[in-house]
Amino acid sequence: MHFPHFTSVYRRGPLHCLAIAALLMFAGSAAQAQAQAQAQAQDTGLTLDAALQIATGRSSLIQAAQASVRGSSDVVIKAGQLPNPTLNLSVQDLPISGHQAFTIGQDNFTMRGIGIQQEWVSTEKRRLQTALANRAVDRDKSTYLERVADVRQQTAMAWLNAVYAKKAVALDAALVDHLGQELTTRQASYRGANGTAVDVAQANLTLGNARDELIDAQQNEKTALIALSRWTAGNVLEVAGDPPELVSHVSDLSAAQLAQVQPALIEAHSAISLADADTDVARSNRNPNWTWGLTYFKTGGNFPSYVSLGVSIPLPINRSNVEDRDVAQKGEMGTQARLTYEDTERQVLADIQSLTAKLASGRERLVNLKQTVLPAAAQKVELANAAYRSGTGTLADALDARHVQLETDLQVLNLEREVSLTWAQLEYQVVPPDLGAINDEEKRDEAKHDGAAHDGAAHDGAAHD
Repeated sequence: MHFPHFTSVYRRGPLHCLAIAALLMFAGSAAQAQAQAQAQAQDTGLTLDAALQIATGRSSLIQAAQASVRGSSDVVIKAGQLPNPTLNLSVQDLPISGHQAFTIGQDNFTMRGIGIQQEWVSTEKRRLQTALANRAVDRDKSTYLERVADVRQQTAMAWLNAVYAKKAVALDAALVDHLGQELTTRQASYRGANGTAVDVAQANLTLGNARDELIDAQQNEKTALIALSRWTAGNVLEVAGDPPELVSHVSDLSAAQLAQVQPALIEAHSAISLADADTDVARSNRNPNWTWGLTYFKTGGNFPSYVSLGVSIPLPINRSNVEDRDVAQKGEMGTQARLTYEDTERQVLADIQSLTAKLASGRERLVNLKQTVLPAAAQKVELANAAYRSGTGTLADALDARHVQLETDLQVLNLEREVSLTWAQLEYQVVPPDLGAINDEEKRDEAKHDGAAHDGAAHDGAAHD
């Protein structure tokens, strides 16, 4: 399994190496887990954990997000560099008439020059530009986490649909088998003059309807396996294992904890950091960069050589309507990002509360059905069969009771599937704790690095003064 390039390229010292080594170990263990999951799926069927591991490792959306993170990380080093210097070559006072026309090195006034110019960007500006590039990496990381959460959620829901479709096929197949045996018994009774043709016809009709329901259930299972195969990027022939316990602890997380593991909140927070960093860069651009130049001139004849030293200084004569406008615009983008975060947080919390209430209601309904409706349906089948054997009831009543029992079982099964899908929407809307922990550690490392760079810039400024 491939995991994100969480560590920014712009790191210094052992911290950078340790972070990369940790991520390589993490990705290696994940790849090994994926290989084991694939082998297990081929042997015994695809379990939920195996499906999640395989889908996360094979997802093109996740790999595309990883490529975006790697690409933006590669730009971080560039952000902290000085612009390329400019090489200047010149010939001054070249004669264009007379016997020395268009000759170099003979006329005393002709000068050949070679020089270099360098735009100087202060250490503080470069630090701010590097911080902005790092925030852009964080934005791409949040997109990656969003892709991971979405793939895991969709895979879990597809696996649950496949599992419950398999259970529905088993229920319908059991009914078809039971009704087939019942038909054989009724046919034998009819031949022995102990039954009627109506009983045989009723058994045939009920068996035909049951077979139709079985065919429909088998088609639903095939469709569910195809949907699961879309996320695992492989042909899934069978699923294995039981659905997990329908208990989620996402609703127990505080707003601060959700901000670390909920992709929508992580993305909204990264937008705030990006806007603030962009504002800092715009504010630093209120002071223009100076360009320094040094040129060496060689003259002809006996005249001496010369050196020219110069500096170009942009004059921000209209700062209030140019540079300050940029700062104001970037500041408003920060305000927009903060308001968006507040709205996103409210929406996330409302969705979690809604799903939690829906999950609790579904679990309560399941308990009620299993404790009241299922036992009543089973008792009705027993009473109808006893009445038919004693001659006080009809075969139609017995078959109807069995059919009602199956419908009740399917009702419970469908409710279990709906509740399980609600649970998956709630449980898998957050990223795994290991990815969240890596993301938090990265942010702490970047904060330390930015602080160290800021201290270095302050020291350089003091020395310059």
